[in-house]
Amino acid sequence: MDARLPSSDLISRFTAIVGAANVVSDPQEIAPRLVENRGLYKGASPLVLKPGSTQEVSAILTLASETGTAIVPQTGNTGLVGGQTPSADGTQLILSLERMNRIRDIDPLANLLVAEGGCILADVQKAAESVGRLFPLSLGSEGSCRIGGNLSTNAGGTAVLAYGNMRQLCLGLEVVLPTGEIWNGLRRLKKDNTGYDLRDLFIGAEGTLGVITAAVLKLFPQPVGHQVAFVGLASPQHALELFEKASNLCGTALTGFELMPRIGIEFTTRHIAGVRDPLPTVHDWYVLVDISTSDSAETAERLAHALLEQGLEAGLIENAVIAASVAQAKALWHMRESMSDAQKPEGGSIKHDVSVPVSKIPAFMAAAEEGVMAAMPGARICAFGHLGDGNIHYNISQPVGADKAAFLARWREMNAIVHGIVLEKGGSISAEHGIGQLKRDELAAIRPEIEIELMRRIKHAFDPAGIMNPGKVISA
Repeated sequence: MDARLPSSDLISRFTAIVGAANVVSDPQEIAPRLVENRGLYKGASPLVLKPGSTQEVSAILTLASETGTAIVPQTGNTGLVGGQTPSADGTQLILSLERMNRIRDIDPLANLLVAEGGCILADVQKAAESVGRLFPLSLGSEGSCRIGGNLSTNAGGTAVLAYGNMRQLCLGLEVVLPTGEIWNGLRRLKKDNTGYDLRDLFIGAEGTLGVITAAVLKLFPQPVGHQVAFVGLASPQHALELFEKASNLCGTALTGFELMPRIGIEFTTRHIAGVRDPLPTVHDWYVLVDISTSDSAETAERLAHALLEQGLEAGLIENAVIAASVAQAKALWHMRESMSDAQKPEGGSIKHDVSVPVSKIPAFMAAAEEGVMAAMPGARICAFGHLGDGNIHYNISQPVGADKAAFLARWREMNAIVHGIVLEKGGSISAEHGIGQLKRDELAAIRPEIEIELMRRIKHAFDPAGIMNPGKVISA
């Protein structure tokens, strides 16, 4: 594909597909869509197209394929690896799904919902709640992220432990291919062994194989009982042992198990309005335990108290509190979900979204800290995340008083240290954020050659013109 600036005639042809009222061409209006959430990537684009239907998406991609025009799909622009950011040369058009935000159908009996790709996650949650059901995907950005992006990145969030990530929460898809062809795979079946599972190719593909315009999503019964506990303890090893007890005691009622360091609590109480330290005593590490039951509130309360008793008796817990109200439970979760934002006022932050086998989390934490501190004395490690599914957000804040630019210039160096230890432990360098631009070259370096080659073959088969979100996930 030749990287050429779209001509005025070509821009007029794209505009005619969606109508002038659904095109953004003002540079000031486009500007917020060109910057990745962390500011790592800044692109350029002459046009944002906002189709209102699957047919309009099809027409856009048909024209793009015929003319060799690169298209970058974008939903909520909340991604963290540059997968939604166009290149800086101004040759790529942004395709926004924000107008495709309808809930097409809800079937509470079958526990499913059909949503368009531009639906905001929080709106899908509310739609499920309106019929007495739960859509369990929960993210800090749920008020702005959209279903198409959630699927394209195989989003995880805080409830993966009990419900799985987006791959497990989706039954079927509607996708427009780069050629403009429409695949209607909106199947509502839990069992369907009829050939290759095309759905799984598009989930997690980050918009490189097509545009997800709609999805059949799984719903669940609303929990009847819910308890949240906040625990102070001495180490990740103690947290792991407490997790084992929680799993044995609660089974599928254990819906969240989040690990947080003391520095993370200090950051959030310092910078996030309304957040207070839940415990009167200071601890090196903390765990947020979420328990949801289907029979009664009493069961959830009994399980929470029993877990804390077991943890205290085993010497794992130093102090703990159980939320006494829905408001307190939400406040505890708000503190956890604000931990990323709370790092911004502390200066530069080098991020890692990694996963390792759950049993190896303590060893990973110790080895990573040793490696990082040896390379950068004074670095402030804020490692937190979903201990229950092995996903740790291993973030490094700059030393106090350090130069931010000089610190961030060492991003790749810190990545090499942390990711090297992750791979030694049999883990992954991307747990839920995706590959995008940030980890594309690293992915090619660590995966077997045949695996990368197979990805390239799939990409070429679906996108022979190379127009679909080029430069993301894998190189051409």
